[in-house]
Amino acid sequence: MNKKIRSTLGLVALLLLLVTASGIYVFFFQRGKLNEKRAKLEELKANEYDTEQLARQYSDLLYRSSALDSILAARKFNIPKDLSSIKFYNFINKVSMPYSHLSQVNIEYANQKQDKEFLLHEYKLSGRATYNDLFNLIYAIEESKELKKVTDLTLSNLVVNDEYEIPHFLVGFTLTASIYFSTTDRFVTASLVENNLSTAPVYDVFYPILRNEIPPNYDELLDVQGARLLALIPEGAFLADSKGKTYLVWEGEQVYLGYLTKIDYDRNRVSFILNKGGIIEKIELDLEKEKNK
Repeated sequence: MNKKIRSTLGLVALLLLLVTASGIYVFFFQRGKLNEKRAKLEELKANEYDTEQLARQYSDLLYRSSALDSILAARKFNIPKDLSSIKFYNFINKVSMPYSHLSQVNIEYANQKQDKEFLLHEYKLSGRATYNDLFNLIYAIEESKELKKVTDLTLSNLVVNDEYEIPHFLVGFTLTASIYFSTTDRFVTASLVENNLSTAPVYDVFYPILRNEIPPNYDELLDVQGARLLALIPEGAFLADSKGKTYLVWEGEQVYLGYLTKIDYDRNRVSFILNKGGIIEKIELDLEKEKNK
């Protein structure tokens, strides 16, 4: 027997061996699964599902889902599912974008806690801000659609001078914010719309009534202290300050720390209202020739 015939017989024997092994595997090992699939196929053929009925069931379930989602959307707050800890950083950056350049907000992630059936991310916020900016920050956290709460707050007053040495009265703050979330989607709407987070200006309770800091006269306005009334003309009043520099001002015009409120042509007199660090002072100047008389 030559080499070619031996090779052919060997390949035929190998093929028979593979066929026999495959038959044994299918017959003994996959027979149960094949019978199960065959029974399922027969069941599906026997039932012959009504496609119109399935479409009606789907439409009904879709309506009920939309109604439930609208109820969740109408609620003032929602609790999101599996909330990322980074989302609160983006929220603070967005709401603080229009704040004054003097306001600064620092955020530090604290930890994750369990509150009954909900979870929460806890953050520490600190920095300084104008009173209205801080009020807006706290309002945005408390009124946000996704449930957030300020759980601790410490305030202090600060005085910060800008590049022109003008004092600004700010509020130093440290607060703790808790951001709630859930492991299920039962408390959140499919289409989240943020609440209105804008606020109207409020009275600054930290602004001092009396202040030692008086802004410098950078605009070189008329300094009424030591000024002299030189003349009254139809266009206004002609005055000179203590350094001899002359000014022409009229009613309502701004002077250093105040305004010219009245020009009395009958009595040859001008009146000013000045705000000296919270102390309101009225100053009247008479015409020079009237003083001499």
